[in-house]
Amino acid sequence: MRKILVTNALPYANGPIHMGHLLGYIQADIWVRAMRAMGHDVTYVCADDAHGTAIMLRAEANGITPEAQIANVQKEHIRDFDGFGVHFDHYDSTNSEENKNRSSEIYIKNREADNIAVRPVKQLFDPEKGMFLSDRFIKGTCPKCKAEDQYGDSCEVCGATYNATELLNPKSTLSGAAPVEKSSDHYFFKLPNFAEYLQKWTRDEGRLPVSIANKLDEWFEAGLNDWDISRDAPYFGFEIPDAPNKYFYVWVDAPIGYMSSFENYIKTKRPELNFEDYWKKDSKNEVYHFIGKDIVYFHALFWPAMLEGANYRTPSGLFVNGFLTVNGQKMSKSRGTFIKAETYLEHLNPEYLRYYFASKLSDKVEDSDLNLDDFVQKVNSDLVGKVVNIASRCAKFINTKFDNKLSATCTEPELVQSFIDAGASIASQYEAREFSAAIREIMALADRANQYIDEKKPWALAKQEGQEQQVHDVCSVGINLFRQLAVYLAPVLPTLAKQVQDFLQLESFDFASRETILVSHEIALFQPLMQRVDPKAVAAMVDASKDSLAAPAAEPAKAEKKKEKKAAPAKVEPKVGEAEIITIDDFVKVDLRVAEVLEAAHVEGSDKLLQLTLNVGEAEPRNVFSGIREFYEPQDLKGKLVVMVANLAPRKMRFGISNGMVLAAGNGEGVWVISPESGAKPGDKVS
Repeated sequence: MRKILVTNALPYANGPIHMGHLLGYIQADIWVRAMRAMGHDVTYVCADDAHGTAIMLRAEANGITPEAQIANVQKEHIRDFDGFGVHFDHYDSTNSEENKNRSSEIYIKNREADNIAVRPVKQLFDPEKGMFLSDRFIKGTCPKCKAEDQYGDSCEVCGATYNATELLNPKSTLSGAAPVEKSSDHYFFKLPNFAEYLQKWTRDEGRLPVSIANKLDEWFEAGLNDWDISRDAPYFGFEIPDAPNKYFYVWVDAPIGYMSSFENYIKTKRPELNFEDYWKKDSKNEVYHFIGKDIVYFHALFWPAMLEGANYRTPSGLFVNGFLTVNGQKMSKSRGTFIKAETYLEHLNPEYLRYYFASKLSDKVEDSDLNLDDFVQKVNSDLVGKVVNIASRCAKFINTKFDNKLSATCTEPELVQSFIDAGASIASQYEAREFSAAIREIMALADRANQYIDEKKPWALAKQEGQEQQVHDVCSVGINLFRQLAVYLAPVLPTLAKQVQDFLQLESFDFASRETILVSHEIALFQPLMQRVDPKAVAAMVDASKDSLAAPAAEPAKAEKKKEKKAAPAKVEPKVGEAEIITIDDFVKVDLRVAEVLEAAHVEGSDKLLQLTLNVGEAEPRNVFSGIREFYEPQDLKGKLVVMVANLAPRKMRFGISNGMVLAAGNGEGVWVISPESGAKPGDKVS
């Protein structure tokens, strides 16, 4: 029996859990349940990531203390995880005494090992808020291209990167005040001290996905830098030992929260466990972190280096999942596909989503897509049409004709044994996190079980005189096959598995329990196990997730009303619906031209815009931002001919200058760019 500690990435305590988060938590929960079903001792812990400036400011905006803010969010997180069957042994907060003590200890050990440096850093300081500003809280004019309204680290117009102190005319986004430059001592973790160690660590077999290890090579080639681990007061977090008004940066104590949550679990629930048995150097027990690919850098470089510097063991492995898209696109509030866990639970069975995610997941670091049409079809076809259908077809005969008892002999021992034998392969796929492969094998078994029942036709046999025993035998075999499927699906569908276990009246439902064939076994009265997914419920969930696209206009102030009345024109132009009528003279001013899309790219920071480089038959290509990202990927447009308004005045946007407009049309279900007839060339006039 292996002893394993499993953790999930810590959700930040300033917002709700959504579908994108759940991908990683459901993946980890399935793996934990599968490993336990194989007989291993697995401890599963997590915590809310509760520190940082964002938490402090959110609490301030809500008029409550940071402690109250994180306590409120933690209740919501636990509720949502429970709703989806993600059951941690212990769910903690990084704002705990255990985490404070452990963070201080790890810091002091690294300080004593000469892994900490202190040096002054010049930063921008908000005199009104009385705090140093991180880059995202500063805006100003780009020092390179002079574009206005740019953030403190890079320009979205020319792409230049710079220090916030180089911004021209900087302003604090928190107060609007002009920040002043101040110097402050900062504490640094000497990451270069561990360059050689980390290069070997990231290449240890099984430690990281190969694609992640390859990506990390870019950091090693560029050279590792010291890591700034301190923040100045005011800051919600832990004060650095012997450094008044200096606080640990949130990413210092966040991963240490894995250790402190486990420590708290031992104290409160399992005192027989020993913390050192899992975290001491060269421990034989296993520790795995399930994380998203966006936080690999912290977990694969900073975290093992801090542990090594403090003489603790490092993780046995990092299991990394990709991002989630919905209907092939980034989650969007306007489309209703940015779905919160709470909203999903109000409309649909959580086990639908657990199954669908399992059918998509592998050990590869790949993005997963929640296609809602496919979601409905797959759940209805696989779970209801194949798996549950077996029990409903067979159980009614056992319940009504054979006093709830299965046949005394198994008439298809080879068939049932083949289902039992398949468990070895399915178990290995679960262990390797090849969930999609496990699901395919389970569904192939379900197809064989249904084929057997279709061939034997117990409903037809029941109408024939003298065939009672054969009906009994066929349905008993069917129940045995169904039992095997339910055992294999239990890590994915724990609620369904519990219902099946109760129906079959079995004491154990782990993988080993499948070895015993059920004969002369009494079952309970069959109850419906799972309903089909109602597409209307899916539509209602999407509808409930949509943000209003047009907020109601605020009522003008009284002074403004009077002014409007006095300045009202003598003649009011006619309207058609909400659109103002224009004349043909206005329309002919519009210069429509054929344009070729030379390049297309996503716009960082926008889920609606694509940046297009267009050949309009002019000396220089044009840059145009188009709000069609919801309906097109860049590769769909490259080389395509489109129609654009060529004489539209250039528009200055946060992302750059848009010099034209691409025409598109929609029908409420989609949007399509307008293309010219074949034979058109860039620059041709469209009439």
